[in-house]
Amino acid sequence: MPIVATENLCKIYQLGTVELHALRSVDLQVKQGEYIAIMGPSGSGKSTLLNVLGCLDRPTSGQYFLGDRDVSKLDDDALSLIRGARIGFVFQSYNLIAQLNVIENIEIPMFYQGLLENQSYRRAGELAEMVGLGDRLGHRPAELSGGQQQRVAIARSLANDPLIILADEPTGNLDSQSGVEILNIMDQMCHQGKTIIVVTHEESVAERAQRVIHLLDGRIERVEEKKR
Repeated sequence: MPIVATENLCKIYQLGTVELHALRSVDLQVKQGEYIAIMGPSGSGKSTLLNVLGCLDRPTSGQYFLGDRDVSKLDDDALSLIRGARIGFVFQSYNLIAQLNVIENIEIPMFYQGLLENQSYRRAGELAEMVGLGDRLGHRPAELSGGQQQRVAIARSLANDPLIILADEPTGNLDSQSGVEILNIMDQMCHQGKTIIVVTHEESVAERAQRVIHLLDGRIERVEEKKR
């Protein structure tokens, strides 16, 4: 059974009297441990698809299975629970809390899942070590480089051992060297069995993936298999 599966997925936005078809009959399957890149021009549906897969939005029609559960018709509260427990997010803008230090930012998802403080602190420390920030635990985001902030975001995305990691242009705000370091960490995550879906416009990012899904006008135009 795939860990992610969409069937005839459609998303329509109503803009006054105009209907904007952002996704058109998208059928997608992702297996456990796969590394998938989603590419396409502006307006192709990349962000909309990522929002639906991340349970940040619901499809207008069709089905979305995450693990063994159809989440396409869940209400906002149920979707929030799914996001917290089963999905890790990595954003281009990092989305760290400026007032919190490294370990506190990593702990946030575990706090919302009710993990005991000593357990969350220990796991956050382990994740910080994994992304090479074991000596920066007390630093706040303003005291970190962009690459270091994205490392914190990656560690935070792993906090609750999610089913999938969704990354939206994860190297978009980074210099080339920091971008390579972040992509190397994502490779490591994939080798450890994590399922990664990344939206990107950069070929150097897509080259790391096992499959590239090319979108055009809300449809899957083609699927490119990569040799890794």
